[in-house]
Amino acid sequence: MFKINTIKRFLMFFRTSIKVIILTIISIFLICSAVAFCYKPTYAVSLNGEVIGYTADKSKLQNRINQYMEGESEEGIAFRQIDSLPQYTLCLLKKDYEFNDDEIYAKVTENGTQYYKYYAITDEKKEKYYVATFEEAESVIKKLKSKDSMNKNDLGIVEKYDTKTKKFTSVETCVSKLYEARPKVTYVATVSSGAVSGTSSQKVDIGISFIKPISGIITSRFGSRESIRSSAHRGLDIATSTGTPIKAAAGGTVVAAGYSGSYGNMVRISHGNGVETLYAHCSVLNVSTGQAVTQGQVIAKVGTTGNVTGPHLHFEVRKNGVLLNPQNYVY
Repeated sequence: MFKINTIKRFLMFFRTSIKVIILTIISIFLICSAVAFCYKPTYAVSLNGEVIGYTADKSKLQNRINQYMEGESEEGIAFRQIDSLPQYTLCLLKKDYEFNDDEIYAKVTENGTQYYKYYAITDEKKEKYYVATFEEAESVIKKLKSKDSMNKNDLGIVEKYDTKTKKFTSVETCVSKLYEARPKVTYVATVSSGAVSGTSSQKVDIGISFIKPISGIITSRFGSRESIRSSAHRGLDIATSTGTPIKAAAGGTVVAAGYSGSYGNMVRISHGNGVETLYAHCSVLNVSTGQAVTQGQVIAKVGTTGNVTGPHLHFEVRKNGVLLNPQNYVY
């Protein structure tokens, strides 16, 4: 009898529970239906912690803001910077609410800072002229190189960003203003060892970077006229102690190494493209004709051989047989 009563009570409780669950589900459904009928899901937009409006499509609004920041809406703008980005929070609003995406966009972008991109053409790393595009800057450099402007190796292009626009210069004007004509070289005939050669005190582009063969005191400069010689000085004299190592000013091939009249013991190195250097009055020669040498390699030692008044290195630079002032390239 006890078991039958227990089962009856359980069945009554079960039926009651089922009714409660069904009523709860129906209530939730009715509430959701009412909410869906009167309200719609949307996003509250906050800026610096303050709600500035509501939007139904946060992706569309944010894409519009991103396009503004990327500068896509105006030619010449590299990008724009805004103080802070909006935050989005999901919420419900009445269906008759009018969204204000335009007002939100205006509020977010009202303090935006525009940055313009342009290109500076530099000469010896100093900004000279400005153009709008890289293609224009590249065209200026190419034109100056084709005209063999003296400053062609000192020119450069720098990408710039600024909140203000620059005054741009046309390609033709840039080329005209930056072009540096090469000076006309006047050659003076001199006679050496029965052959006629030339000298020039002007700097000629030889395309090679030299190092100092030795360190010392310059006692006679290129082109100087002194009582100890009958003509203008053909090179540069650097005085130092006997036995000081002499280094090759640049890499190349030894075309002569031996005793040569007033030069005494000397080494002559070809560096290609008609460029040669000569090292005279040596006490010891460390290289021989035909030998390849590298820049900085010890090729000889300072001495007093040949026509000298004391230990020193006589150093010459030549281009296609023309003697050049060594101090235009080293020392």
